This record gives sequence, C-alpha cells and structure tokens, in this order.
Amino acid sequence: MKTITNTNALEQALALEVPTREASLRRDPSVAQFWNDNRTLLEDAWAEWETENKDDLLVPDESLLDPRLRKAIKDAWENPEKESAVADLWEEIIPGVYVAQFFDLERLAEFRSYLEDVVNSKIPKRAPYGIQLNRYGMMLDPRSEGHLAAPNFQAFYNEMMDRYMRPIARLLLGTYGYDNQTFGFSIQYNPDKDKDLHAHTDASAATLNININLPDEEFTGSEVDFYDKSSGKTVQTTFEPGKAILHRGNVPHATHPITSGQRSNLVVWLYGDRMQIPRGSTSSYGGNNTATNVVSAEDITARQRWSLPDGPKDTIAPF
Repeated sequence: MKTITNTNALEQALALEVPTREASLRRDPSVAQFWNDNRTLLEDAWAEWETENKDDLLVPDESLLDPRLRKAIKDAWENPEKESAVADLWEEIIPGVYVAQFFDLERLAEFRSYLEDVVNSKIPKRAPYGIQLNRYGMMLDPRSEGHLAAPNFQAFYNEMMDRYMRPIARLLLGTYGYDNQTFGFSIQYNPDKDKDLHAHTDASAATLNININLPDEEFTGSEVDFYDKSSGKTVQTTFEPGKAILHRGNVPHATHPITSGQRSNLVVWLYGDRMQIPRGSTSSYGGNNTATNVVSAEDITARQRWSLPDGPKDTIAPF
C-alpha cells in the first residue's frame, strides 16, 4: 500500500492505487486487503468530501420518498394499529412479491444528481463482485468493503432500512426474527455490460429492489420474471421510475437482457444474525416463507413489527 504523508484524507484517498477490474472480478485476496487496509482513510475522506461540498450537496433523507408512503409509515410508527394503510399501498403480484411507489418522482432527479456527485468525487468505491464496475455499481452497507461511507448517505440508508423496509417486510412477508441485519448495493444494467441476471434466489429474508430511473430515462428489455411455486406459473413485471419490488429472498427470479437504454437500481436486503434466513411456515399477509424455529407470524403483534432489533449489527457480508 502506498503511503502518503502531509496531506488530508480526501487527497490521500484520491491518490490511492485502486485494484484492477480483473483482480476484483476474480476476487483476488489483495483486493479485500486493499479495502480493509484503507477503510478508515476512506471513511474520513467521505466525511471530508461532505464537509467541503456542503453548500452544493443534497442531504438525502426520507423527504425523497413517496408522500403517501411517508405518511402511512409515520402514522404506523406513531400507532402500529394503523399499519394496514401501509399494506394497502403494495400490490401483491404473486405470493411473496409486492410492488409499490417508493421514491417521490418529483424528487428523484435530486437523488440521481446526488449519486452523480458521489461518482464524480472519484473517491474509491467497491462495486458488487461479479459486475463490470459500472457507473452506479457500489456497496451501500458498512459491513461491505469500500462502501459509500458518506455520513449523510449512511443516515438516509439506515432510515430507509429501519423505518421503512424492515417493518414493511415484517408486515407483508412475516420476516420478524430474521431481519436484524442489513445489506445493500446499487447497480446499472446496460446493453453492452451487466445486461441481465440469470434465474436465482437471494440469500435474504427480504429483498427490496428500487428503480431510480428518471421518467424520461426509457429502456427496453430488462423485464423481471418471478416464479410462483404454488401455481407453477411465471409472472413478468417491468421496473418503473421510483417503484420498488419487495419479495422474499427464496422466490426464484431472473432479469431479461436489457436491449436499449439503461436501468439503475438500489437493491437492499434483510436477513438474520449470521446470515440466517427463514424457511417454511406462513406470513402475516398470506403466502409462505417464515422460519421453522421463529415465532409464528400470527403471534407477532403490530407493536413488535414496528420496533427496532435489540441485537447489534454483525460484520458478515454476503459478497
């Protein structure tokens, strides 16, 4: 690792020699060592970047999210017995797969501009392993090496996971007890690279996949197929600007190749301590997938759903 003295954290971070794309794609041990050796430096650099650009940078917060969703969430945190208003915003397309508007379309351009500022900062960031290091490919959670450690973004990320995703997943998917831990990354699908994703399941209790395309950023292809185990049928859906798909991690799904334009998404997961995920049983709003050894969804109270986990965050990352 190159040592630089008599300079600030941001300058040091910008001067780092980042591992090659090839080394990253083959997960060479030197790549993890690079990110771990420079973790504190990069965290300091992100904080410094925010301070230096505070007059020009967006401070992301929940006001970026859909107004109806924000109101329903606020009311449910104040009185969990009102949680049905949250469920009413989500359309179930097959058991265990739901769709709803997540970002406010009128504010989405501001968030995208913020992400462009992040990219243009040139501070080293690690893309999810296996993708070709595209423009919006970055890790979001502190458990991940080379994550987006800007303090204001992390505050927004934690708010999104704690106040929104976790209670919604508990309500719709019955994930209580298997959702203490968080994980997230961003990705962009392009016709010439990272263009599709073969059939797979996620190592999560719940996955929230949020499209952040602007309304005028059209693309073709990139449809998502979800396989309904109960009926044996496949249901196809297409991402729309600011909309999110919430699903159980064990629902098989695949992405068709994108044929024109670009699709940009934030993907966030919940799972239990030591990456435990639920199996079997029933959820609170129909469908199947709570854990064999966890309290039945029918025995979980609304107040429990609208609460924060007691345990600490661990440091285990899926990738």
